[in-house]
Amino acid sequence: MTGLVIRSTGSWYDVREVADGHVWQARLKGIFKIKGLQTSNPIAVGDRVIFDVEDRAENAAIITAIEPRENYIIRKSVHRTAQAHILAANLDQAVLLVTLDFPRTSLGFIDRFLVTAESFRIPTTLVFNKQDLLTDGFKDEQTAITAMYRRLGYGTLLSSTLTGEGVEAFRELLLGKVSLLAGHSGVGKSTLVNAIAPGLNLRT
Repeated sequence: MTGLVIRSTGSWYDVREVADGHVWQARLKGIFKIKGLQTSNPIAVGDRVIFDVEDRAENAAIITAIEPRENYIIRKSVHRTAQAHILAANLDQAVLLVTLDFPRTSLGFIDRFLVTAESFRIPTTLVFNKQDLLTDGFKDEQTAITAMYRRLGYGTLLSSTLTGEGVEAFRELLLGKVSLLAGHSGVGKSTLVNAIAPGLNLRT
């Protein structure tokens, strides 16, 4: 059976079966090693896997193999320089949420993220959130920043869940794609996702 990993909680994974969409609680069979890549997690969200049903009554399955990845994006381990953590695999795009205030996202952080995504050939869109909180001074700065990144070929989007600005465009951006949603704590990732998919009821 084949499935898509949609959630990782350490040693257990939520795997959505390709055939009928059923979600299984799965664990690994043995130890997986990806050639040429030392990681703290052998399987990531977005991985396509082969699995067997272990206990249908308990909704339990065992992952027996990982299909070849089209791409992946990693974060280097702070404590182990030779090891990395896979954030996600088989991505169509990355979406970086940015706020210029409450909290401030630095240009350095944006650039580092873009360099990482480029190195793994993952297209990225910048979403400038919390538009309702920006003063005129920050709006002028934002205009200059978004123009700069558009000249470099990156898509940009302005959004606010309070006013509804950009929410529908954000939904369309994600529709039908496997996306990595990133950004500092407090930039409004969960709130924005809840705005387009209220049923998820993510903690904010």
